[in-house]
Amino acid sequence: VQLQASGGGLVQAGGSLRLSCAVSGRTFSSYAVGWFRQAPGKERLFVAGISRSGGSTSYEESVKGRFTISRDNAKNTVYLQMNSLKPEDTAVYYCAAAPIINTLVVITRLTTYTYWGQGTQVTVSS
Repeated sequence: VQLQASGGGLVQAGGSLRLSCAVSGRTFSSYAVGWFRQAPGKERLFVAGISRSGGSTSYEESVKGRFTISRDNAKNTVYLQMNSLKPEDTAVYYCAAAPIINTLVVITRLTTYTYWGQGTQVTVSS
């Protein structure tokens, strides 16, 4: 399984970006997917996650109401729509996937994820 994150860039505070995570393989619908971010000198932290079916989602507290995670199993892609961006959202954003049986479980723990993408830089200027 390979993950390719894209969609990052430079945006002013209050702006929006949509990140995409394309996942290779025929069993994409068997994976829970999450987005994490890592600011310089800091640890990688959970941002948002989505279950296999897309029926369950979870968000880190600071992004609730601003970010939306979604998936299109027909396109093997997970999206992270980021609105009302703030300078503190600046980080490298990574997508990750993990095989799971339960279709409604969202994985928030970093160490549970098996596969990782290469990351995409998001910079929010004030």
